[in-house]
Amino acid sequence: MNSKSIRRKKSSLSEVKVAVIGAPGVGKTALSVRFLTRRYIGEYDHQSETRYKHEVLIDSEPILFEVLDTCPKNEDDLPSSEVLNWADGLLLVYSVIDRQTFAYVKKAGLILANCDIPVYLLANKCDMVHLRQVSYDEGSILARNFEWGFSEVAAAEQVAPVAAAFHDLCKAVLLYFLTIITPCRRTVQLK
Repeated sequence: MNSKSIRRKKSSLSEVKVAVIGAPGVGKTALSVRFLTRRYIGEYDHQSETRYKHEVLIDSEPILFEVLDTCPKNEDDLPSSEVLNWADGLLLVYSVIDRQTFAYVKKAGLILANCDIPVYLLANKCDMVHLRQVSYDEGSILARNFEWGFSEVAAAEQVAPVAAAFHDLCKAVLLYFLTIITPCRRTVQLK
């Protein structure tokens, strides 16, 4: 353990920090806003990262989510060490209608394989069946290979499946915290 680790403060409210990561245009903001407000908005400002806070009940326990909606500049802009060190869990998003975004999450997966952090792979835009380029099985196999959670959603149409993905990631983070002796921040260094 790094000597610069920061201990989590004890409180009655569990806090979970989730970074939403993916190539530009996959629907990261749409998914985040859908989870936080239950609303779908089609147009967003894609120029800057945004942090949101939201309290939910998971298994009858109050959880304070802090969601970081990342904003990569291009498809080669992978998650930074700063984002990985900030987050307790990662929601890794791709669009089923854009194979390049699937290549992005595969590349990110190679980096994340060396990180000790819960990850949930989320395929977005599954309502656009006629434009699909990435099959359900491809996403499922990738998630299984990295031991990540996985599901497909349509942020434009569904609230419950989007919330379920965030909740599943939260449960994985809380389980991760239980498996380490003293919950603390870990430090990730990218090569």
